[in-house]
Amino acid sequence: MSSAAPAISITLNRISDQIGRTTAWLTLLMVLVTFAIVVLRYVFDLSLVWIQESLSWMHAVVFMLGSAYTLQQGEHVRVDIFYRKMSLRHRALVDMLGVLVFVLPLCGFCIYQSCDYVAAAWGLHEISRDTGGLPYPAIPLLKSMLLLMPVTVALQGLSLLLQAWPDLQRR
Repeated sequence: MSSAAPAISITLNRISDQIGRTTAWLTLLMVLVTFAIVVLRYVFDLSLVWIQESLSWMHAVVFMLGSAYTLQQGEHVRVDIFYRKMSLRHRALVDMLGVLVFVLPLCGFCIYQSCDYVAAAWGLHEISRDTGGLPYPAIPLLKSMLLLMPVTVALQGLSLLLQAWPDLQRR
């Protein structure tokens, strides 16, 4: 394996790590927003639609942008009963096949299916359907996560391929 491959893998891991750690802070913001919603509603008898909508969207962003980090950390769904008992070489093979057969095709499909949807949101200057909801460009930005998520997961998948390759070569 060339020295460029580990450097690329390290860079991709750093990107996933930074996005994941930054996104994790969004969960704290979600707690604070939830607290604000409760205080506004029950203390001041005030309900702001845009704040309630923002909470739902933040929740979606946490899951979508946190997915590459989850993959990097090995916390994704996998049948560990078999995987943990495998040799390093067999685990590398499973990881590579998983990326090539599942991760990359699914990411490509998500990007393909989301492009028109996201472009339409930008083209229409989409705003919330609810009166007092999130203004432009919040909705198109949030829908753009449908493109950003598969891109970040695919890049992390590439990193996993580059990491698994040397283990696959071992005897």
